[in-house]
Amino acid sequence: MAVADTLSGLLAPLDHQLFLLGQDAVTAAELLGFATGAVCVWLCVRASAWNFPVGIANNLFFLVLFWGARLYAGAALQVVFLLLAAHGWYRWLRGGAGRAERAMGRATPAGLVVVTGLVVPATAVLTVVLGRAGDSAPFWDALTTALSLAAQWLLNAKQVENWYFWIAADLVYIPLYAAKSLVLTAVVYVLFLAMCGVGLRSWYRAMAGNSRAVVAA
Repeated sequence: MAVADTLSGLLAPLDHQLFLLGQDAVTAAELLGFATGAVCVWLCVRASAWNFPVGIANNLFFLVLFWGARLYAGAALQVVFLLLAAHGWYRWLRGGAGRAERAMGRATPAGLVVVTGLVVPATAVLTVVLGRAGDSAPFWDALTTALSLAAQWLLNAKQVENWYFWIAADLVYIPLYAAKSLVLTAVVYVLFLAMCGVGLRSWYRAMAGNSRAVVAA
């Protein structure tokens, strides 16, 4: 009980309402999630490994936010993302040949089939689990969770196809958060969606440039 009370006390400032945006009582956690999330995606667009530590901070803020909104899969996803971010950070910096920085690339057809195929059963299982747990939007929460995990796995491998999965997830996240009156978070994901388009184009250009450099060499 003492530990729980201490944790609640530490998290209380993040749950503090800062202002109203429509029906959304914007808290410190939501505002900080907005800021760190935007920076994280921008760093991904630039293919910077710093997206991972910034992403870890973003996970912590959204964990507090989603738990309060009873989006339990979204909250649990932040814990998984935190662990995946640590894995991805290491993989980007030391996952290349000779433990050098990992190069940007594409997923294999077989790898994409596996990742895409896992989204369906993951969504089905999570929908049942979350429905029993009292999640407020079990199917949509499960679907975005599965898509986001697939996207993060491909991002950790520095594979350009990660952007397609992020785009699919964002197209669901936006109306989901708007329906939950998390207006600022919905706006964040509109921004994320636009940045995903920029990131997809930027990564393809970078890969094309690298290919020309290799041929020229």
